[in-house]
Amino acid sequence: MTMSSIKIECILPGNCRLGESPVWEEASNSLLFVDIPAKKVCRWDSLSQQVQQVTVDAPVSSVALRQSGGYVATIGTKFCALNWEDQSAIVLATVDKDKKNNRFNDGKVDPAGRYFAGTMAEETAPAVLERHQGSLYSLFPDHHVEKYFDQVDISNGLDWSLDHKIFYYIDSLSYCVDAFDYDLPTGKISNRRSVYKLEKEEQIPDGMCIDAEGKLWVACYNGGRVIRLDPETGKRLQTVKLPVDKTTSCCFGGKDYSEMYVTCARDGIDPEGLLRQPEVGGIFKINCSRLIMLLQPSGFLALIIIWEKSDGI
Repeated sequence: MTMSSIKIECILPGNCRLGESPVWEEASNSLLFVDIPAKKVCRWDSLSQQVQQVTVDAPVSSVALRQSGGYVATIGTKFCALNWEDQSAIVLATVDKDKKNNRFNDGKVDPAGRYFAGTMAEETAPAVLERHQGSLYSLFPDHHVEKYFDQVDISNGLDWSLDHKIFYYIDSLSYCVDAFDYDLPTGKISNRRSVYKLEKEEQIPDGMCIDAEGKLWVACYNGGRVIRLDPETGKRLQTVKLPVDKTTSCCFGGKDYSEMYVTCARDGIDPEGLLRQPEVGGIFKINCSRLIMLLQPSGFLALIIIWEKSDGI
């Protein structure tokens, strides 16, 4: 991808200690995201350029749109319904009750309305934590929870193939993107395998989304980039570098879904690093070329983009 085909800008200054879980809400022309340690869910109105926020009582690691209106969020070790108007969070389910040091991390809703999210131990420093303490869970529409597997280090990016037959998943400290066979009617996963191993300079795989060609976009924590992967060939296709090191996640949105939004973190960066990256902790917008939006059966929006074909940067 040539630099001339894209424009990267910081749409929000360095507010986030650990920005994550960007989600586009078409109804309000807004970008939702969270700041995990600040315990904030934020909503940036792309028309007014204003930010609203709700502060909750524990680290909030992901947010998603609720079909009935409002939002759902993973707060501490709880799946919650979030009412924006009265700023209340109603607990729908709690996990990892035997692990007081755990919290949820990344989460996303599948095309049938299940809220997938995984846990991890609280970090003592960025990416430093007690290992193998996390698990992957799903909150079903009837509010029961299923546990898929444990022994997870940092449960992170997740998404589904365009035909919904493959579930993609990242456990960050494995430095891999994995795939499972996925059964949409039941939510069952099987046949885990690795589809991409990160290169040394790409650092730690974090949040992830998918494009109209079924290719994956992965934000690289400490790598200062998002990379486009072909999960069928295991090849990296494109790289987009950002002016910050700790890129955390990405999604598509904006008018006609022609933009990619990227979150990042400032926690763990020394004073010299903060000077070198004046926009650290901000929200970035990458203006892209052509794109489409797929409306999937449950009303869950897969935010999809078609990038112009050209060489990587």
